[in-house]
Amino acid sequence: MYLSKKTKTIHLEECINGFIFHCQYEKNLSGKTINAYTIDLTQFQSYVKGQNFCSNVSNISKDVIKNYLQTIYHYKPKTVKRKMASLKAMFNYLEYENDDFINPFRKIKIRFKEPQILPIVMTINEVKKILSTLYEELNNNAKTDTYTYKSQIRNIAIIELLFATGMRVSELCNLKITDIDIKTGVIKVFGKGSKERIIQICDSEIKSLLKKYRKFYANSIDKDGNFFINRLGYAISTQSVRLMLQQYVQKAGVLKKITPHTFRHTFATLLLEENVDIRYIQNMLGHSTISTTQIYTHVNTESQKRILTSKHPRRKLKFMACE
Repeated sequence: MYLSKKTKTIHLEECINGFIFHCQYEKNLSGKTINAYTIDLTQFQSYVKGQNFCSNVSNISKDVIKNYLQTIYHYKPKTVKRKMASLKAMFNYLEYENDDFINPFRKIKIRFKEPQILPIVMTINEVKKILSTLYEELNNNAKTDTYTYKSQIRNIAIIELLFATGMRVSELCNLKITDIDIKTGVIKVFGKGSKERIIQICDSEIKSLLKKYRKFYANSIDKDGNFFINRLGYAISTQSVRLMLQQYVQKAGVLKKITPHTFRHTFATLLLEENVDIRYIQNMLGHSTISTTQIYTHVNTESQKRILTSKHPRRKLKFMACE
């Protein structure tokens, strides 16, 4: 939906619809991004209506934006930043489409300082506890022809793959059978912004597990095209994976709050502890900038301990306290 450059009165609802159309069909953005834009812009529209402002977008000044910013400031800094970015993107689009439109964001400078919250990571022993619980439950199930046994194989395959690759749970749930070559262990992952990256599975046990899972779910996979299938034969949802993981974490007695994304953090941190170059980790995680990956250097406590033990100059100073 295009907005005429000759139009003087542009209603906010018309602008939002035009922007969403532009993002969906011209920029081909992901459904998740479209949904976020829709939520943020609808919230702004409700605010404008509630304040009885004129719905003509040309009348939305920098003061309106600033007042709106005050009403959403109770959200987390990351959320506020996203909501303002959504607004700015829409107004930039409108400015491009309409020569006479004055973009209020050109007169606003907003800086967000997000607190750096270190991610939760698991120790290798905690990962072992969870995987041991999965395999123990499978081995105790003698009925290998039941759906329960098949679902246990699938659940192990999902968690093993999260830990083996560090991929996002959304990336895992969106995997197609054409994205995975089980024989070679090569997986094509489509990340944020539809960016493709290649991750390899080098562990023979995980490959064997994936082959077993593929055999059990062959009919549903070939029919639907998705690799990880739910009970109804469709792609498994991210929420299903989260709930499944929570159950196994509780059974394993791990007290940390573990989510699928925790496996991603753990994947990166444990590789750093093995002295893997951070740029290799960046590529495997699909981060566009190295700064995003560098947060894992702050949680890499084992490497820090080794460095301070073996490299700190204090070790060269020998003193004995009097008894």
